[in-house]
This record gives sequence, C-alpha cells and structure tokens, in this order.
Amino acid sequence: MKAIETTGKIDDRGRLLLDRPLALANYSHVRIIVLVPEDTDIDTDIDPDDDPIETVLEGLQQGFHEAITGQTLPLSQMWDGIDDN
Repeated sequence: MKAIETTGKIDDRGRLLLDRPLALANYSHVRIIVLVPEDTDIDTDIDPDDDPIETVLEGLQQGFHEAITGQTLPLSQMWDGIDDN
C-alpha cells in the first residue's frame, strides 16, 4: 500500500472534503485514516507556520532554475556574513 498525506475538512453532512484533488488514476477504493485533535477543532492541527504547497513548489522551481543556469555560490561562501549585524 502507498500512503498519501493531505488535509481536508468534514462538512455538516459528515463527508470528507479534501483541500486539493489527489493525483491518482484508476483507483476505485482507498483506505482512509482520519486524525483529529482531541478537542475536535480540525483547524488547530494545521501549523500556521507551514508554507502552502504552492509556495514550496515555486521555491523548488526557482532553485532548480538557478542551479541549471549556474546562478550558484560555492559552498565555502554560503555562510559568509551570516553573523554580521
């Protein structure tokens, strides 16, 4: 079995609504494990400091572009000036 982690909400009819579609093809049955905080406030389980997936993907694309086009720093220079105030 393959595990996929995602987020969603339970609507007023008890149905699970995923925040985004799963990119799966040809699957008719899945097993669902629902984890909720003990106080049942689902939104408190989401870390507000987590970046949205779109932001993470944009950062990865930018990083790959910089690496491919040679816009990099030698590792020995990466931390230069980090402690300067």
